Amino acid sequence: MIEFLSMGGYASYIWSSYGAVSLAMIVLLVLSVRGARKMEREASALQALSPRRRRRQGDEA
Repeated sequence: MIEFLSMGGYASYIWSSYGAVSLAMIVLLVLSVRGARKMEREASALQALSPRRRRRQGDEA
């Protein structure tokens, strides 16, 4: 197990790369979730401002 974790002497490069990629993916996830929530709030606000349209009799949801 120790041999696997040492990665043939390149452990510092490999594990730091894994760490950097993990950090980048976490940051990307957080920014994506924040952006989606912001867009949902903006869509709700715009929808609240728009006049309600009546449905025609033949239209279904």
